Amino acid sequence: MANRLHMSTNNYAKLERGETKLNLHRLEQIANVFNIDVIELMNSGEKNVTFLMNDHNTNYYGSSEKQIQENEKLQLIINHQKELLLQKDNEINALKTLVELLQKNTMQKT
Repeated sequence: MANRLHMSTNNYAKLERGETKLNLHRLEQIANVFNIDVIELMNSGEKNVTFLMNDHNTNYYGSSEKQIQENEKLQLIINHQKELLLQKDNEINALKTLVELLQKNTMQKT
């Protein structure tokens, strides 16, 4: 595989271990080696390898099942954080209203 990608075996091994970032160009090369589309490669139903890419060209390797579980766990954490932020915003608004009422009450007494 390293030869087909015009890479040294050491560099290819680093790519497989996730020590080297996988960019779109390299992903296209891998897809060409397997004679499939890049989208097909990324959406592969195989259970042994999953490619996930973000804006920073970071790649992750692992079983699909473990990755799905990790994604679900992270989504739960994100949802909980959103709930906490909403709760915080509601509390801030309630405190602002309370401050306004106290200020009005203080002004009326003087």
